[in-house]
Parts: sequence; C-alpha cells; structure tokens
Amino acid sequence: MQAALLLVILFGVIPATAQVQTGKASFYADRFEGRPTASGEKYRHNKLTAAHKTLPFGTRVRVTNLANNESVEVVINDRGPWAEGRIIDLSRSAAEKLGFVHQGLADVKIEVIDPGDGKASEPIRFVDNVLVEENEFYGVEVSRARPKGFGVQVGTFQELVNLMRLADNLKKSYQRNVTVHVKVLNGVKYYGLILGHFPNRAKAEQFRETLGGKFPDAFIVDFSRL
Repeated sequence: MQAALLLVILFGVIPATAQVQTGKASFYADRFEGRPTASGEKYRHNKLTAAHKTLPFGTRVRVTNLANNESVEVVINDRGPWAEGRIIDLSRSAAEKLGFVHQGLADVKIEVIDPGDGKASEPIRFVDNVLVEENEFYGVEVSRARPKGFGVQVGTFQELVNLMRLADNLKKSYQRNVTVHVKVLNGVKYYGLILGHFPNRAKAEQFRETLGGKFPDAFIVDFSRL
C-alpha cells in the first residue's frame, strides 16, 4: 500500500540546544580536507572539530565512545551528519582518539561542556528520541503543491521535527523552495525533503553538485513521476 502527497512548507524555527545525546558517530572522509565547513572554517583532519545538526558553532562537546570509554573534546564548526541515525560527524583525528576509524561508525555519548553564548536557559526534554527545548516553537504554513520539472531530494525522515529543522536551515542557506514529499509505505509514513524547482534535469544536476559532500546521497527527482 502506497500513498503520496506533495506539500510546500514555509516556516521559522527557534533551534534547540542539546545537553546530552547518544547515538551513532561517523567521521569525515579524506576528500573533504581543505573544504569549507558551514561555519566558514576549512576542514582539517588534524583538528578536533565536528559537525552537529543544531548545536551553535563554537560549542565544545565531549564525545565518549561507549564501546571503549575513550573520550575526546571537539568544537562544533559544521552542520550534519544527515545520514539516518547519526548524531555527530567527527574529524579524522577525533575519530582516531576514540578508536573507531577502522569500524567507520561508533555508538557514542555527546555532552555539552562549553556552550558559550549559545547556552539555553530553558530545560531540555526528550520527545520521541528528539531533543527539544521546553519552549521551542514552529510557525508553519502548508499548502498542497503540484510542482513541475525537477528537484533534488536531500533526505528522507520519519520525525517531522528533524525535517523542519533541516528544511529551515537549507532554505536560508541555498535560497531554494522546499517541498515535502509525503509517502506511506506498508503503513509507515515518510517525508522526503526536496530542494528547488528546476526546468530540466541538467539544471537540477548543477544544483546537486553545489551541495558537494554535504549530501552525498542526494538524488534528482522528476516531479511528473511522483
């Protein structure tokens, strides 16, 4: 059983600041050496830095590998990771200190130890395994959409809060329309996040290339086939 719906969403968001999280950690591939991060800094494999979806740039966190109890302190200077189930993307040197380079992924705990100016005064609570602030608000305008041409799908989500945070960030960063493809597969609802309305596949491909390594699994969507 399958159903699909396309929506255009416009919203503003007050981001949450996590104090403690557990989940999967990954690390940057060597090909990202010297590339600019979302903060503007260039990625350097020998620096103790990391990407996180919501923590403010400059936040210092302690990351602990739950398999061997090794810890490292890193500074957030990038956004991501966008792969399902991952909560932090570490520099190679940080991954080496945690001892999981050969495994590729590790179960970790991350703790904010120096939030700087981004520290939240409101308490944090868990909602369906997603950290949100007690007073986090979203303003949402939703309309049915019949987009034409092509778009670039950057991710698929089950948690709407994750989709909304990322969509707001991407809309501001890339100045593109955001479309949500709602699908129901085997009774489970999924949300595909699609950027842009392009007149042809070549234009969409050009935009996909500008995303660089941020979304390696991004792919072209032909709206007429959805």
